Amino acid sequence: MKYLRPISLSVLLSILLLLVVPVSFAKNAIDSVRIWPSPGSTRIVFDLEDTPQYSYFTLSNPDRLVIDLADTKKNFDFAKLANKSPLVKKLRYSSAKDKSGIRVVIELNKKLDSNLFALPPTEPYRNRLVIDLDDKNAPASAPTVVKHNNTQQSRDIVIVIDAGHGGEDPGSIGRGGTFEKNITLNVAQRLAKLIDAEPGMKSVMTRSGDYYISPNKRPDIARKHKADLLISIHADAFTTPQPRGASVWVLSMRRANTELGRWMEKSERHSELLGGAAEVIQDTASERYLTQALLDMSMDHSLTTSYDLSRKVIGKLRGITRMHKKIPQAASLAVLTSPDIPSILVETGFISNPSEEKNLNWSKFRQQLATSIFSAVKTHFSESPPDDSLWAKQKRHTRTHKVRSGESLSLLAQRYNVNVGAIKAANNLRSDVVRIGQVLTIPRT
Repeated sequence: MKYLRPISLSVLLSILLLLVVPVSFAKNAIDSVRIWPSPGSTRIVFDLEDTPQYSYFTLSNPDRLVIDLADTKKNFDFAKLANKSPLVKKLRYSSAKDKSGIRVVIELNKKLDSNLFALPPTEPYRNRLVIDLDDKNAPASAPTVVKHNNTQQSRDIVIVIDAGHGGEDPGSIGRGGTFEKNITLNVAQRLAKLIDAEPGMKSVMTRSGDYYISPNKRPDIARKHKADLLISIHADAFTTPQPRGASVWVLSMRRANTELGRWMEKSERHSELLGGAAEVIQDTASERYLTQALLDMSMDHSLTTSYDLSRKVIGKLRGITRMHKKIPQAASLAVLTSPDIPSILVETGFISNPSEEKNLNWSKFRQQLATSIFSAVKTHFSESPPDDSLWAKQKRHTRTHKVRSGESLSLLAQRYNVNVGAIKAANNLRSDVVRIGQVLTIPRT
């Protein structure tokens, strides 16, 4: 009879480990979910601890988008998710393909086009899965400009106001936690209100809420509305807190020739990565060459007008804040590349400077910014109104007169065959007193 050799402790432990049923732990988890509704579309963003491994498909009757996330914990409570999208009914879990993953169902209110893509960590975000839902049948907004057959009628001057960043892209973040996207939207809304209150002017906002629009698509909005001018509002930032002051930028057909300009170009690319990868992926060499050729043919007038207007804006801003640069700056920025529309980008101050971050959070200062920009725009179009606009028509029916010694309002009214009240109204005069050298607008009867 043979005796069995005693089993060592190490071998026994190995056998026991093999007999234990292996337990799999999902390495990924959902940290948060955000829903960003915008006109005709909605963006849903999953913040994840690790790079998402996903697949998806759609279902009808009712319409749903189903997403399978591999190796992911079922840790997020969709019942607590804030949802103001008219396109999305709700998000919920369903039976997963396997025990290590999860299945998320997005219930839709109608059939939508969907585009999903993952984004790597980019401050202030971690790994993300982005779901873009688009309603291709959404009613298009009515054209802003209506050409009248009656030649006696004239159109409004259309000014598109672009609030920089938005939604998934917060822009620069101040040391006090201020998001640039909130500053820009508020200043843009104030500027739009001033423009809309001016007879013969009309504003269009590229975004009216907190949602993302690609920098490349913002000039398209201006072109769609046949804009006479595009103004993009931003708040500057730099790697150190010392730089301060406002600045105004126009498009450069070459690379930026200053360190700040190069920083801005890099920041714009950063915004594309924050907001979405689709435009970056589609940036092919052939498209760049075609765009360059088109810009070379039609940019001269736009650049000249943009530069002239930017000098006027700088002149007005100088009255309320320090200027970082006293002349217009140039950089290759996508939001300025509309070849047929004069475009400027206004940096309202450095959000990375603690003192200017405080100013930008001050309601009175934001109003001063809007008023200064509007005053420069009004001066520009008073001098050079579009030919078919109401302002051009009014300019053709007015004259100017420089007051000389011995002249009075009654004398000028008699000379030009108009009444005194009309001259006072055209020049916002509260009394009959005029100064030598004063330039008066004389309306035509």
